[in-house]
Amino acid sequence: MKRLPLFETAIAAFAPVPALLLAAALLFPGTAAADPAKAQLTLTVTDIKEHKGALMVAVFDAAGYDADKQVTALMIPVIGDTATASVDLPAGEYGIKMFHDVDGDGKMSMNPFGMPTEPFAFSNNAPARFGPAVWADAKFKLEAPAAVQTIKLQ
Repeated sequence: MKRLPLFETAIAAFAPVPALLLAAALLFPGTAAADPAKAQLTLTVTDIKEHKGALMVAVFDAAGYDADKQVTALMIPVIGDTATASVDLPAGEYGIKMFHDVDGDGKMSMNPFGMPTEPFAFSNNAPARFGPAVWADAKFKLEAPAAVQTIKLQ
């Protein structure tokens, strides 16, 4: 079935709308009504050695932590020794797994033995022992109106 040129023009004109709506929501988060059941998590990452790439941050609840089913994810561009970002979440318990994607490939680089070759960290600066930090060490409480997590890259 052949499309009419006018229809093609209309489709092309509206193609950027979803991206513009997403950009507006990210750039102007205060325009939405505040939800009293939500709390703001402010994440500060320190000890960033290489000032390039991005921090890939995944936030988990108790059910998703070991299953790698995140509640939300953030990508924070790296331009200095520290980086900060905020996200609104329902109040509750959470854990964070993150790594510094230095090479920009979107995944954590590993050596042939499966050991990470890019910096990583967990909430509460929980230690990694033969794998990711355990939930009991990484979990933290997020209560309204806000909480802060300062994480040091390993």
